[in-house]
Amino acid sequence: MMCRRDRIRAKIMACVEVVDTGYETPCHLWTGPDSGAGRGGGYPRMWLDGQTVAVHKVSWTNKNGLIPGKKELDHLCRMRRCVREDHLELVTPKRNAIRREIANGRRRPTRRKAKPAGNAVLA
Repeated sequence: MMCRRDRIRAKIMACVEVVDTGYETPCHLWTGPDSGAGRGGGYPRMWLDGQTVAVHKVSWTNKNGLIPGKKELDHLCRMRRCVREDHLELVTPKRNAIRREIANGRRRPTRRKAKPAGNAVLA
């Protein structure tokens, strides 16, 4: 008998197409329903335990545990329909917004300046 995690994983994988999108490893693209068009649209949706849920969040939670309240998932592959757990990363909303702006060409990547060592004297 399959455990609940295995049943959820099987339900997700039944609607996934493995596609090479040019990222490091192939994406698991959701072929089922999504959140529609418009701002914030295009994210995978599924019916689970009597409610509609975001598939990428279910996939992450099923493998890694709950998403902390002040974090969100960022698609490292930049594909909203991807539900592959290792293509998702927990980040702050600010970090996610910055990455989105960089990916959309509205912002240039910046390097953080190194902080001087503890007792370093600035000239």
